Amino acid sequence: MTSDPAAPAMRLASTGTILHGVSVGEVLGVSTLADARLIAGRSGLDRIVQRLNVMEVPDILAWVKPHELLLTTGYPLRNTPQSLDRLVADLDERGLAALAIKLGRYLDELPGEMVEQADRLGFPLILLPNDVGFDDILNQVLTDILNRQAGLLARAEEAHRALVQIVLAGGGMREVAAEVAGLLDVAVAALDAGGRVLATAGDAERVATLRATCQAAEGAVTAVGTVSAPAQERPRAAALATAQERHYAVVPVVAGGHHHGRIVAFSDSGTLTPSDVGILERAATVAALVVTKQEAVTAVESKYRADFLRDVLIGRGGTRVAERARAFGWDLERRVSVLVAEIDPDTEERSTQDRMLAAWQSAVRRYDPRGAVAGFSHEVVAVIGADVDTVRLAKDALAAVSDCTFSTGLSRVAGGADLLPGAYGQALKAARVGRQLHGAGAVAHFDELGVYRLLSLVNDTEELHAFVRETLGSLAGDGDVENADLRRTLQVLLETNLNVAETARRLHFHYNTLRYRIGKLERMLGNFTEDAHLRLNLTLALHVLRMRGI
Repeated sequence: MTSDPAAPAMRLASTGTILHGVSVGEVLGVSTLADARLIAGRSGLDRIVQRLNVMEVPDILAWVKPHELLLTTGYPLRNTPQSLDRLVADLDERGLAALAIKLGRYLDELPGEMVEQADRLGFPLILLPNDVGFDDILNQVLTDILNRQAGLLARAEEAHRALVQIVLAGGGMREVAAEVAGLLDVAVAALDAGGRVLATAGDAERVATLRATCQAAEGAVTAVGTVSAPAQERPRAAALATAQERHYAVVPVVAGGHHHGRIVAFSDSGTLTPSDVGILERAATVAALVVTKQEAVTAVESKYRADFLRDVLIGRGGTRVAERARAFGWDLERRVSVLVAEIDPDTEERSTQDRMLAAWQSAVRRYDPRGAVAGFSHEVVAVIGADVDTVRLAKDALAAVSDCTFSTGLSRVAGGADLLPGAYGQALKAARVGRQLHGAGAVAHFDELGVYRLLSLVNDTEELHAFVRETLGSLAGDGDVENADLRRTLQVLLETNLNVAETARRLHFHYNTLRYRIGKLERMLGNFTEDAHLRLNLTLALHVLRMRGI
């Protein structure tokens, strides 16, 4: 017969999961087993017993289940004592907790090989007293389990109600940590995914010890001797090889399939029990609710901020712009500059946009706490005080995002909210022109664009393209390789102020070859070597081509 109670005690298995039941060592403590004797497998006393079974049929191996305590008189084995050597390995392979046997009626003794094998495998072999019935063992063990279960369930229910009430009352990580510290009489720290401490609670001395340990091991600690953090963090536990002795426990905070951090507990008065770890896991679930709620609120606030800043930058902010900005902690009444950061092409949009916004928010807080920053669909915009080193701020934000690049444009100084739309346009053009001129990750100021600044102010791009076609003729297109090569020759000639020797050196041409090319260019474009106005037109047309796509 098999008994399968919902047993209360818990421990962490090697996979980090919690098993419900009582340990073999605890089973040996019940009164009916007071005279029982452990004859082998002492290292396995912490194996968990979840159910009990009686073996009195020969084919018992087909019916046993993991975490069982198997009771037997040896009746099925009386005619095949040679199978005893293999029995321990078979039971251990099936995950049984222990084997308890009565000797004297069907078996006089256990083979030495069986005892030795049990010691090697850490599989407890228990010698039962002859005057104790199996029904007495079953009843007492199950009663002990159920009585303890009632107490543990009541404690867990109390913790659950208290933690849920925190969420219902609008509490956060600080309140969760304080509640757990009170329930378990431990020091508690809530950490984010990067290991930064968000909140602590408990005795000040314990908290100081916990903080030092979290910093030393980057937040990875051992729970009852086994790491319960995500698998990718387990190597960090090497820094806390003696964590079990120092009584630490950690559980991950997971929501929506994402790891948001950890809750860590420390007790200097006694090792944290598996039941304590269970309460920590409930706290981690509540912490995950707190995190998701905060993320939802932050997302709504971020959208509201972005919508308001966008309205201001396109001239639709309405009245009371400065007052509404102050509600966000922004100061738009002073002299400010606008910065626009656009993700460079061929970059993964959504996740990169979030990281880029976080980098800019961090940089703006560091350089100008009163500055405004918001993320739009393809860009991040910041409004910064005129006295801030905007170039350095932009470079710091760029350096904080390692897996992508974005080009940044800086505007002129604007003297108030009414001038922000014009400054926004300048910054946007500076970002796009800077990328065209200097490549991905460029940081360009509107006033440093030179002639490109003037060209970018021409809103009629078709007129610009018509000017290019009229000025360069067949050299305007990229379809013909020879024409593209001639255009490159023209560009270098103009850059060197018609210095034939220098142009030949840069292009690695023979002097006579270059003279031939100049003649061919003049037949196509006109006598630009003598006509300064034509050279200006040609130079502008080449600049417009370089700004293609703006």
